Amino acid sequence: GRTGVGKTEMSKQLAIEHVGSADSMMRLEMREYMEKHSVDKGVGEPPGYVGYDEAGQLTEKVRRNPYSLILLDEVEKAHPDVMHMFLQVLDDGRLTDGQGRTVSFKDAIIIMTSNAGTGKAEASVGFGAAREGRTNSVLGELGNFFSPEFMNRFDGIIEFKPLSKDNLLQIVDLMLADVNKRLSSNNIHLDVTDKVKEK
Repeated sequence: GRTGVGKTEMSKQLAIEHVGSADSMMRLEMREYMEKHSVDKGVGEPPGYVGYDEAGQLTEKVRRNPYSLILLDEVEKAHPDVMHMFLQVLDDGRLTDGQGRTVSFKDAIIIMTSNAGTGKAEASVGFGAAREGRTNSVLGELGNFFSPEFMNRFDGIIEFKPLSKDNLLQIVDLMLADVNKRLSSNNIHLDVTDKVKEK
């Protein structure tokens, strides 16, 4: 789905439901993994390299907290070697870090977001049960960015459509309720008119 349709927020809510805290979500911005050597960021430097004693961002977090939610944001921007690393995780459920330790991912949830293919399919993308022809169009577009081997590793693909005005107003109401909940300890309540909400 396009930027701003709730992909990351959905992941945060899933982390809360799965583990009980949004802090259990590890978000990796794949635009920071565009270079070949970026694999080392995830698993740690191999022996003999500067930084060998430092653990990888990905493997260390999962080793310490196996019940993690890993969000790979804009996965289409990652270097092919990084994609291959995640293919191994999706295939085997494990990854070996730079220090030779095998880290299990069998209890982790991995979510990948992508904006790939949303330009042409903007009007036809739907959440959940989109019409079959339109869904195939979006999946075909994704096939231009990802190999069949990679695509076949997913348990499911959820397509997000752009938010309507009603959706946005509902989100404003949820956010206001959250703000008022935090302000209530100070006996403060914030009221916002519909006219202001619509701006």
